[in-house]
Amino acid sequence: MPGTKRFQHVIETPEPGEWELSGYEAAVPITEKSNPLTRDLDKADAKKIVQLLGQCDAEIFQEEGQALPAYQRLYSESVLNTMVQVAGKVQEVLKEPDGGLVVLSGGGTSGRMAFLMSVSFNQLMKGLGQKPLYTYLISGGDRSVVASRERTEDSALHGIEELKKVAAGKKRVIVIGISVGLSAPFVAGQMDYCMDNTAVFLPVLVGFNPVSMARNDPIEDWNSTFRQVAERMQKMQEKQEAFVLNPAVGPEGLSGSSRMKGGSATKILLETLLLAAHKTVDQGITTSQRYLLEILRTFERAHQVTYSQSSKIAMLMKQVTTSLEKKGHVHLVGWQTLGIIAIMDGVECIHTFGADFRDIRGFLIGDHSDMFNKKAELINQGPQFSFSQEDFLTSILPSLKDIDAVIFIFTLDDNLPEVQALVEQVKEKTANIQALVHSTVGQSFPPPLKKLFPSIIHITWPLLFFEYEGTFVQKFQRELSTKWILNTVSTGAHVLLGKILQNYMLDLRIGNSKLFWRALAMLQRFSGQSKARCFESLLQAIHFPQLLSDEIRAAPISRHVHIAHEKEKVLPLALLSLLLRCSIQEALSHLAAAPSVCEVIRSALAGPGQKRSADALETFQPAGQ
Repeated sequence: MPGTKRFQHVIETPEPGEWELSGYEAAVPITEKSNPLTRDLDKADAKKIVQLLGQCDAEIFQEEGQALPAYQRLYSESVLNTMVQVAGKVQEVLKEPDGGLVVLSGGGTSGRMAFLMSVSFNQLMKGLGQKPLYTYLISGGDRSVVASRERTEDSALHGIEELKKVAAGKKRVIVIGISVGLSAPFVAGQMDYCMDNTAVFLPVLVGFNPVSMARNDPIEDWNSTFRQVAERMQKMQEKQEAFVLNPAVGPEGLSGSSRMKGGSATKILLETLLLAAHKTVDQGITTSQRYLLEILRTFERAHQVTYSQSSKIAMLMKQVTTSLEKKGHVHLVGWQTLGIIAIMDGVECIHTFGADFRDIRGFLIGDHSDMFNKKAELINQGPQFSFSQEDFLTSILPSLKDIDAVIFIFTLDDNLPEVQALVEQVKEKTANIQALVHSTVGQSFPPPLKKLFPSIIHITWPLLFFEYEGTFVQKFQRELSTKWILNTVSTGAHVLLGKILQNYMLDLRIGNSKLFWRALAMLQRFSGQSKARCFESLLQAIHFPQLLSDEIRAAPISRHVHIAHEKEKVLPLALLSLLLRCSIQEALSHLAAAPSVCEVIRSALAGPGQKRSADALETFQPAGQ
């Protein structure tokens, strides 16, 4: 209801939506639900896609409904109180840094966010002359930062072993485990281990589903489900020996694509909490809700400033779509941490859309020597692990074609002569270049550089706080803004390329157990057939041309994922087989003859005798990362 918000907001946040009603897709966790706002995403043009995804991002800042307070939200009293308590625990480590450590951990997008934030807060501490106290863990190690290796998040034991290594010899360790859908075994194992060792460890779980919706199917190498771990944490929160931070931020604009809103909400929540802890400890006071709200409003402002560029974002989306349509490549070239955001966006298109790693790729320009835990893991690992300035100059620049697009992402505080030199080199190969530039009020864009770009998205930020930590608020705003733009552009391009059905990723690559369950849920939704029948069809598509034996049917999910990970079009084949009541071989022929995956599925859905209900779902366990 309008007029019932507790806080004054910078942006117009949507009123509570249909997804908050208790009966809406009741069997599905929030992070996997279909967002009612984007139900017809596949029919939208570029401009409409930007508008819809912007509205979905605004839901992050939405307050809980007064008439219908179904879920706690980012601005809920309970969430803000927990943030204050966790910030207080971080301050204890900052006040007595000897033997202290703050670990940010996750798999996939969550692990990349952990990497980005540990880099930022170590940078902040070094600037204050303090010893850096942050580190990150990502399932699969440093190679997972720059490449798609989603399968590695399925092991709880792997998570515990990695944690033990970084925490060896430490006296007080805060472990912030990030799992958007409360689902990743990598994080569950770490949280469980911390609760068994509270003399040293304090576990903090961050995700965006209620605990009652946490994943509850068995973890193959562990004795608890994720939900059981989270419930145990809730009990221990009463004594402040564990914390769960899990506001609802609403379903993704693209169902289940937690790289988008889930990743952004992770960044907003944790950067707010950690920056407030640093800011107040330097002033010798404790964190309060007032400090948190001050920082949260700057992120709301970032949304306002970013989406005021909607028409230019839509133009960029169309340009990227054209390059991909012509079988060209899109290179996102970012300076400093904006390069990390660029790398994340490119990598995440691989499992989200079944894209080739060359389709959209990010590169980091600038020194990254002290960013990674084990930089050696990234050297000479092959083309899919290339991400640096040197990689771009040696392996990309010489082979650039005019159908390729290059997007330069920088701020006017960066080394502009270096930017200009690289732009000039690229322009010799392709005129298809764009700039995404951030500046502060009063800064001027040098004309010789500006005139090199046919099109520029130029975002000007107001001056903020003047003390040292305040400069990080602006850095965080620029990163989030860049993330929103790149996510919108790459998602929108794949929508325009016909990869999306309604607001579902029909061509996702089944890279871990979470994506296996998501694929199964989509088969049930679109075929209206039983869970058992859909499971059989999914296994047939994964193991084709091998026929299913009882041994294969009884195999653990990890075995199916291991095979599916290397295959393309598994989900569309299984769905066509169900809809057309045909073999996988026949489904392959239908797919080969169709202009796009979605065209052939739409045609099958419209065919005679198709009886489906969008809500004909049995209880199943999909979950986000």
